[in-house]
Amino acid sequence: MTGGYLKGRIRREDIITAAVAVYGEAGYHGSSLREIAKRAGITHAGLLYYFPTKEALLAAVLERRDAEDAERERLRATPGLDVLRHFLALAEHNVRHPGIVDLYSRLAAEAVAADHPAHGYFVRHYRAAREGVVGSFQALADRGELRPGVDPRAAALTFIALMDGLQVQWLTTPDEVDLVGSLRFYLRTLLTVPLD
Repeated sequence: MTGGYLKGRIRREDIITAAVAVYGEAGYHGSSLREIAKRAGITHAGLLYYFPTKEALLAAVLERRDAEDAERERLRATPGLDVLRHFLALAEHNVRHPGIVDLYSRLAAEAVAADHPAHGYFVRHYRAAREGVVGSFQALADRGELRPGVDPRAAALTFIALMDGLQVQWLTTPDEVDLVGSLRFYLRTLLTVPLD
């Protein structure tokens, strides 16, 4: 790896880190590339060298978050209880890092508009999350570890919606909402085997 290549990668990571901070404070639409460049300690032109559009930078921020979550929580484990446990571990991580949860929640809300630059990302993100959890609930059902009558697709859709909805409630009133405990409660109502 050459020095220039490493320096460029470090600069890109610095810009993404600055963007996370600015998006978390002002949302995507309320942020500017000039402010992000200032926070990253480079010129606006320098930022544009690495990310020619605001949309390209947003994509990099979202891709970094997904990659970090997947690596840390092993969200691509064998379908079944392990995947559900990893989602709970992700929720536990999120409770310790409210800034990234706030950023994610703001962007998800903004991106419901079809013309938002992150709309396609969130369509793909939610589809992949649902498919992964459906696969886990289906594997549990096949082994008799899911209560009779529980539809794996409906359970997965509800779990992902519950996770995101609880995050918003938790951000609003953290002392009143037990994010992880509520997710555990939901999963326990569906399972015929211990979750832990």
